[in-house]
Amino acid sequence: MTELDQELMRNLIEFSNRYGKDPQYVLAGGGNTSAKSGGVMRVKASGTRLAAIGESGFVAMDRGALMSMFSKDYPADDAARESAALADMMAAVLPGAPGRPSVECMLHALFPQRYVLHLHPALVNGMTCARGGKSACRELFGEAAVWIPLTKPGYTLAKVCADAFKRSESQTGRVPNLLFMQNHGVIAAAETVAELDALMDMVMRRIGERVKTTPAASIEDADEPLESFDLPLEVAPVLRMLYARVVTGMDNGNAIAAFRAKGPTERFVRTSNCESIAPLLKPFNPDQIVYCKAAPLILNEGRDVTEQFAAFVNENGYPPKIAILPGHCVFALGKTKAEADTALDLFDDAAKIARYADAFGGYLPLTDEFTRFILNWEVENYRQKVSFTGGSAKRMERKVCVVTGAAQGFGEGIARAIAREGGYVVCADMNAAGAKSVADSLNEQYGTGTASDVYGLSVNVADEESVARMVGETVLTYGGLDVMIACAGIAIAGGLDTMTLDRFNKVAAVNYAGYYLCAKYAAGVMKRQRAAAPTRTGDIIEINSKSGLEGSKANFAYAGSKFGGIGLTQSFALELAEFGVKVNAICPGNLLDGPLWSDPEKGLFRQYLDAGKVPGAKTVADVRAFYEAKVPLGRGCTVEDVARAVFYIVEQQYETGQALPVTGGQVMLN
Repeated sequence: MTELDQELMRNLIEFSNRYGKDPQYVLAGGGNTSAKSGGVMRVKASGTRLAAIGESGFVAMDRGALMSMFSKDYPADDAARESAALADMMAAVLPGAPGRPSVECMLHALFPQRYVLHLHPALVNGMTCARGGKSACRELFGEAAVWIPLTKPGYTLAKVCADAFKRSESQTGRVPNLLFMQNHGVIAAAETVAELDALMDMVMRRIGERVKTTPAASIEDADEPLESFDLPLEVAPVLRMLYARVVTGMDNGNAIAAFRAKGPTERFVRTSNCESIAPLLKPFNPDQIVYCKAAPLILNEGRDVTEQFAAFVNENGYPPKIAILPGHCVFALGKTKAEADTALDLFDDAAKIARYADAFGGYLPLTDEFTRFILNWEVENYRQKVSFTGGSAKRMERKVCVVTGAAQGFGEGIARAIAREGGYVVCADMNAAGAKSVADSLNEQYGTGTASDVYGLSVNVADEESVARMVGETVLTYGGLDVMIACAGIAIAGGLDTMTLDRFNKVAAVNYAGYYLCAKYAAGVMKRQRAAAPTRTGDIIEINSKSGLEGSKANFAYAGSKFGGIGLTQSFALELAEFGVKVNAICPGNLLDGPLWSDPEKGLFRQYLDAGKVPGAKTVADVRAFYEAKVPLGRGCTVEDVARAVFYIVEQQYETGQALPVTGGQVMLN
């Protein structure tokens, strides 16, 4: 690249990233950008995201070759025409250029200006998706803008725009720098980035001023109690299983049912009056079709969800991406959390468009014919496919897991291992700040949505309301629950002479009753999933202890609670087997490097030293050496040892009611 080309690329990346990171302009990585230098145009590759695009995300193309396509005759048949045009478009890609160019590269080539920005802001589409959009465009922007009526995308749209450009230039004597497309968006072009920014600012300001004259329905921001969503909590696991079965072909496949009751859709869906939903029943633009499909599933309260879902699939030929429960909420369904959240964002965008369109004569959805075209258009199917590509399946791929005690120690390590192996993790702990820190780090490392911290709330497993909320929030975040890992626990050492009843009861409440509560509420969700997917299995796993397999001197409160945990495990396993829920315990050896043992003030090394549990021990180091010497393999247990046991228990389908030792041989079962 020449120095001029390098500067052009820096500018292109800068404004692409800036607009791509701003949700008022870009959702789902939508929109595209380009820059020209000489006869070469560099345009965003299909499926890449503006927010993070770099040099390798742009495809270099021969602008002359693209412009020559406007004078070429193509077949009249839609499929044949677009196929031939796509071949010519790909032939215009310069040798060595990575990726596939945006299908709208011909539109970018049409503008002679150096920089081109194509976006679909909800504010702009409030005008382009309105009955009075064309007249409003003329009133607000005059001859500076070209308006294009609803036109099929691809070569067809590019040719219509080229003809409109010629007419506009002959009438005004200048090349347009603004293009508004009905039910699509806006394209702005300029010689400098500063001019481009000023152009977009003007567009957003003028449309925004018009929209402000139309009052919006008030939206309440107050939090609602979980009880307000009893019906969504019942429906979500069913929807999740039904969608997973369609897209994976099996009952044990995984998917996400993301929930939303607040935000732009609220004024449309939080009423039982189905007429209020009317503006959202048909799509406004191609992006909405790509990520939300052509129509939502409307769930009638009191009717069987499975029957309604099956009827939708039978009528449309595909499973719903959006399901509305009138008066309650909207769900988005996807193979991944990112896919479901993107569908929710696009549906929220549709709600914004419907509201903004009130200022321009009312909403105007896409025609049924146009919608069918987009549904079957290879280019848009390719864009969706590359937007959500993933790697090879991992051991916990897309399983929804709750880990209690996740702020530190075994719990934190298990949460991190699950995320590493492709699972979704709800990090729960009394230490809300610690759980949030773990969740935030997992989202940063593995992608937004990988982890949740129950909205930063402190979770007390010994409190039934707290556990119910934890499980409910999990269902409303991911749509269901596959693995409950009851890891939260406390150890208070002491002999019969020193242990108080209050301390004894505290250990029992967390280690014994807490496990019961986690199992109780997890089982309820897993039963609902099993009802919708008759061969599906779920897992409840207690992180027990070697002290649950043999007594522990001067530590009877802890050992007793863990012995009781194994009794619960066996009893739960018998009760839940008919529902496909496997219940097992893992009995780790001593995590000598974890905070339970090594905390200098409250750790077990210090407690055992003070309690005189280790004969002759003078220091914490003496206590550690004593416990290491008890292990045939000569070391303490690690988090990774326990994580592997978790994966084994989840993967196997023929073990339940078991207590699996992970002790390095310190405890061996008879």
